[in-house]
Amino acid sequence: MPGMSDALKAALRDRADAVESTLDLLIPEITDPEGRVFEAMRYSVLGGGKRLRPFLVLTTAEIFRVAERSALRTAAAVEMLHCYSLIHDDLPAMDNDDLRRGRPTCHRQYDEATAILAGDALLTRAFEVLAAETTHADPSVRCQLVSELARAAGPHGMVGGQMFDLLTERHGDTRDALDVAAITRMHQMKTGRIIGFSCMAGAILGKAPPQLRQALQAYAHDLGLAFQIVDDLLDVEGDPATMGKSQGKDAASGKVTFVTLLGLDRARDHARILGDQAISHLKVFDGEADLLRDVVQYVLDRKS
Repeated sequence: MPGMSDALKAALRDRADAVESTLDLLIPEITDPEGRVFEAMRYSVLGGGKRLRPFLVLTTAEIFRVAERSALRTAAAVEMLHCYSLIHDDLPAMDNDDLRRGRPTCHRQYDEATAILAGDALLTRAFEVLAAETTHADPSVRCQLVSELARAAGPHGMVGGQMFDLLTERHGDTRDALDVAAITRMHQMKTGRIIGFSCMAGAILGKAPPQLRQALQAYAHDLGLAFQIVDDLLDVEGDPATMGKSQGKDAASGKVTFVTLLGLDRARDHARILGDQAISHLKVFDGEADLLRDVVQYVLDRKS
């Protein structure tokens, strides 16, 4: 990971390991007839991925002195929901991908029906984990977590953004009407709102005041858009072996992206501007947000 600070390297590794152990406990291996869906869930969740969203949960939780168990369970729930979305996005009815994280996608490793059920199970398990008293003793905090994640993931969030994306791919009139404002809104829904929840989760768990929540929300907004622009750049310039997934899918499907609208150089510059803006929102946290600042550079420089 060239250009990444030693502190961020160590934190990413340690927190990814902790989340992996938590997921392993929350999604156990079982021998009952439903064991196959657990196997597919574990296949899709364990042993891979950047774990960026759980990292954001854990890092913001640390700022507000949240208990480790609460933070880890919330981080694991976010990763379950994220992996559900990847399973369903990869299906033939959606993006029809064969490779994810350097391995066959869930529906290729198992079958389409099992993949759909594994995604459904991860989605519902995520909310079960957040609603459990073990995650936080205060029921109002648990309700906020459930409500905010549902809003970020639902028809006005990730699911709505995916619908928007499919329409732009399959309907020329929708695609032709897209401009930078429209593509920004689509990606804020599809990608940004889960990243936003991941940054807000630590503040919710720590019962942070509104002004600090707003600072994290603004940081997440700019970080999420920068992340998506880099995704668009990687689809054009990335190495499939490094990324662990197919490259060139956006162009092949006729999708409108930041790159198609702005070109490579302007898209890259726009990502940098968003990165600078994201960092500016963290002034209120002083040195406690250094890892969040490092994450911005990591997102801008990533190769996968």
